[in-house]
Amino acid sequence: MPSATNIVKASGDRVPFSEGKLKASLRRSGADEATVAGIATTVQQELYEGISTREIYNRAFALLRQKRSHFASKYKLKKAIYELGPTGFPFEEFIGQLFLAQGYHVEIGISMEGACVAHEIDVLAKKKDKMLLAECKFHSDEGLKCDVKIPLYIFSRFQDIRDKSEAARNAEGWVITNTRFSEDAEAYANCKGLKLLSWDYPNDKGLKDTVDRLGLYPITVSHLLSQREKQFLLGRSIVLVRQLLKATHYLDHLGVSEKRKSRILSEMKALCNQTV
Repeated sequence: MPSATNIVKASGDRVPFSEGKLKASLRRSGADEATVAGIATTVQQELYEGISTREIYNRAFALLRQKRSHFASKYKLKKAIYELGPTGFPFEEFIGQLFLAQGYHVEIGISMEGACVAHEIDVLAKKKDKMLLAECKFHSDEGLKCDVKIPLYIFSRFQDIRDKSEAARNAEGWVITNTRFSEDAEAYANCKGLKLLSWDYPNDKGLKDTVDRLGLYPITVSHLLSQREKQFLLGRSIVLVRQLLKATHYLDHLGVSEKRKSRILSEMKALCNQTV
């Protein structure tokens, strides 16, 4: 298949297929080089002009699952974060867990008084003399980006809180999304001192890198749990694989058989052992 084959991204943009990007995403799953090369070869042989990135992902995921289920679970991280919807609250809890794992005291969904009005803060994180105010923007559509209007609006809210509270005077303002930011949004945030966190921003410190580094995978990475079961667990604030491993009784509440329970926990332990 010629290297110039164009693929269609979730945004609708057409770009040339990149074997390097596919291999890089497969390597992040923990798969060995032989597995990575074999899957990449198979996917390339099946390419056609205009194939969607979703089709490529689904095929690579299926091939990876045939090798090792926990590799496939780790590979589906991006999709798993989208499954933290539709309300966005589980995404806020997930972000809270990321800060918690880094030594912060975390509060989710609190109200803070501003000089003009009160504001709902998605995540408040404190560590020693450091305070973070974070707004989480969850999108279920992979093609959407957070444009400059988002940091513009959020910066004004954070500034109102800083004007009122001495404790928050030097607090860092964060905007966090499961999608991506537009170039204007990044430029404005950098100019105003806002911290941005998205799937791949900042470079090497985005969500995908942070989750891999900390080993904090959402329960939605599991392909052994049904959507109903995932929503049940999310509704009880079980957003991480690690949390479920410490609260396995919730699988009993769901009526999961001992045999299937063993498979689910085995997959999750393998995922954690690989990254911890």
